[in-house]
Order: sequence, then C-alpha cells, then structure tokens
Amino acid sequence: MKQYLAHIKSVFQAHGDPERAQGQMRYMRHQFEYYGLKAPEWVALSKDIFTEQGIPDGEDLKTLARLCLDDEYREVNYFAIELVQKVQKKQPPEFIDFFEELITTKSWWDTVDWLAKLVGIHFKLYPQLIQPVTERWMASGNIWLQRACIIFQLMYRDKTDFDLMKKYILQVAGSKEFFLQKGSGWALRQYSKTNPEGVMDFIKNNPHLAPLTKREGMKWLKNQGLLPDSV
Repeated sequence: MKQYLAHIKSVFQAHGDPERAQGQMRYMRHQFEYYGLKAPEWVALSKDIFTEQGIPDGEDLKTLARLCLDDEYREVNYFAIELVQKVQKKQPPEFIDFFEELITTKSWWDTVDWLAKLVGIHFKLYPQLIQPVTERWMASGNIWLQRACIIFQLMYRDKTDFDLMKKYILQVAGSKEFFLQKGSGWALRQYSKTNPEGVMDFIKNNPHLAPLTKREGMKWLKNQGLLPDSV
C-alpha cells in the first residue's frame, strides 16, 4: 500500500500546477499542501489509477485510505475518500466505525461534508445504525461528527427524519461554532424545499437559534417569496 501511495503522489505531482496550489492553500487557510489540481483533474487521474492499480479491499482498503488521509497533500486526502466511495455499498454495517475515523482525521469542511454524504448512504443501507451512531456522535463533543449528524440527510428529501434533524440542531443551538451554525442552516434550507411549512414553523418557534442558522435556513424560502412577514 505504501507503493500505491507513492504512485498516487507521483501522478498527482506530475500533473499539478504549483501556482494554482498557492491560491488553494490560501483559500484553505494554509492548513494543507496542494499540488494545484482542480477537482475534475484529480478525479480523472484517480479513475486512471484505479484502472491501473486496482481497488484494494478489506484491511488493505483501510490501510491505503489511512495512508492517503495522513498525507500532507489535500488531493491525496481526497483520493482516500474517492477510494472509499467506490466500494462503500459493499461494506458491512460496522464500516460506520471507519467512517467515524475518517471524519475525525484531518477534519475540515471539505472532507467532512463529503464523508457526511457517504454516511447518509451507509445509513440508508443500514437504517438500524442511525439512532445509536448519531446519538453517540452528538454526545462526543466533536464538532465534525456533530455536523455530520446534522447534514447526513441532505439528499433524503421526503425520507428525511425531520424530528431527528430538529433534535440535533437544537442540541447545538447554543454553540458558537461556525460550522455547526452553518450546517444547521444548510440542513434546514435543503429540507425547506420538501417541507417549507415545517421549516418555517421550526425557525419561528425557536428564536434562540443562531442568526446564521436562521438566515441560512430561510434563504430558499425567502428567494421563493414564501416567507410571511412574521417569520
């Protein structure tokens, strides 16, 4: 797997753009190194690498993903998640523990939001995991696990467990963490496209929600002209 990682890095470096990398690093507050690859570029390169090198499974899959996520270059971190995404529907229920490990490694919004989507897919496969896992994650105090609990249903539409979403948004309503406030608003905004009345009532009945959460949550409703003056 170390040789596989070396190949990934070699390919990405050969196609990178150091000048673009400087801008990417500034955008991400200099938390990560970048090769200067745009998303379509590293996705295409990853596809070629999968074809050439194959996709490992079992413990090799986890080993390679860990190696990639521990790397200093963000595109290699992305490769780890792309790798997991390729095979996630074949994974057993307990793979949720590996998702937790990935979420809490090199955590920032770009990887966490992508992983939250994959967690949402995993929960659809194994809905019995939703309650115990999300309760544990919410109780952990880790803001990235908490954000994942709030946004994993973004693509669920009419299958959304709104009561669960509301419960978790209220649990963090007093938090000053930007990513929890913003994530809460994002979840509400997305669900407002399915249940506008429900979201309006929730925001109206919980004035203690952070202004950012309310503003984000009402953005789509406002753009559609659906907000009454009283909200």
